[in-house]
Amino acid sequence: MNTTTRVLLAAALCVAVVGCSKKVKEEPPAQTTPPPVTTQPQQPSSGAYGPEDLDTDACLRQRVVYFDFDQDALRPEFQAAMACHAKYLRDRPSSRITLEGNADERGSREYNLGLGERRGNAVSSALQANGGSATQLTVVSYGEERPVCTESTEDCWARNRRVEIVYTAR
Repeated sequence: MNTTTRVLLAAALCVAVVGCSKKVKEEPPAQTTPPPVTTQPQQPSSGAYGPEDLDTDACLRQRVVYFDFDQDALRPEFQAAMACHAKYLRDRPSSRITLEGNADERGSREYNLGLGERRGNAVSSALQANGGSATQLTVVSYGEERPVCTESTEDCWARNRRVEIVYTAR
């Protein structure tokens, strides 16, 4: 949710709370003419993402998708992030994404390159299913060549089974 939408929701909540509060009989004010109120008109929010949202929106900041061992199917907890990134792609047709597929150290080099590519394609398919354009997406597989963790533990391997979403044009 972008900043403008959040401000509008907060303002609506404040109005709802004030409107529902208990009415208390007050003394009429001594002044008969109300003071002039100066308010800035708010621009209606189109709800479209802008480049600044890549750094401020929590959903768009999630740029790593993790996978289970020896799997290339997208886990359900990443569906919301795919919807956010796809909306960004729809709102910003000039933006481009590189999907960098990775695997842990287990398996042959060739197998892990293929698995990284299948994982990247799974993320690409999820983005396209949510309205992203295939022309905005590039899939690259690094296999086991770019680990974020080098220990031989299950926790470390889990962190290496990923696809990183890299915006090459905002």
